[in-house]
Amino acid sequence: MNEVLLKFKQLDLSPYIQPLPEKPAEKLKVYGIDGAYVADIEAPLHFLEPIRPDLIRRAYLSALSARFQPKGVYEGAGKEHSCESFGVGLGIARIPRYKGSLWPRGCFAPNTRGGRRAHPPKVEKKLHEEINKKEKKLAIRSAIAATAYRSWVAARGHVVEKVPSLPVVVVGDAEKINRAKEAKKLFEALGLWPDVERAAEGVKIRAGKGKMRGRRYKEPKSVLVVVSDLNAPLIAAVRNFPGVDVVAVNNLNILVLAPGGVPGRLTLWTAPAVEKLRGLFL
Repeated sequence: MNEVLLKFKQLDLSPYIQPLPEKPAEKLKVYGIDGAYVADIEAPLHFLEPIRPDLIRRAYLSALSARFQPKGVYEGAGKEHSCESFGVGLGIARIPRYKGSLWPRGCFAPNTRGGRRAHPPKVEKKLHEEINKKEKKLAIRSAIAATAYRSWVAARGHVVEKVPSLPVVVVGDAEKINRAKEAKKLFEALGLWPDVERAAEGVKIRAGKGKMRGRRYKEPKSVLVVVSDLNAPLIAAVRNFPGVDVVAVNNLNILVLAPGGVPGRLTLWTAPAVEKLRGLFL
């Protein structure tokens, strides 16, 4: 036994040990519209949660499947024919056949042309992946915490070289911006605009029949803007930027925080939204 323990101690386990992410900040830096540092505010407990990619993926699948619509088939599909089996003794298959000629082709049976389906989609099928309420809230808090780690945000593919600090928090006056031109200056001052350009360059035409069904383009996800109120003028100013989503803090969900179930979205918070976050999802 001692020899086994000795050999185990001599093994090099460094390739299998992942380094811990950087320590979460207990203070959040607030920046002005011009990108200058303004003050520090205490971070909500959401940003101090441990990051759980497994739970985030589970909550994402639950939220995504909640949008699925039950579907089935018409009860009479493949059965509305005047057909009958010839019976036994003729040396042919006993499947139902169309009436009206000596050797008509088969119908009605699942293995015949024009016949019914053996196992069609059923309305009773359970499509929604259910999740506990506490698990859902924990997943949202974990996804919020992932927005504060530069390593998680960069691993998701966002451009963060010019971002001063994460999470990016801007003063409440930014919610009054009502022009895209001014919003672009705000993004440039905070180092967020390169990620919007990355999303613009990644817009592709869909390679399937979805082009004919109202979803012609595929657009990468870029910055998520979190405001305190749905009536904020900033929503109209940034909603047309490539890949940018805007959401009120009380409407935060796992679909916008971790698109595809992958945590670490580049997020711009307004100071009033951060203050409002303190009493949510707990």
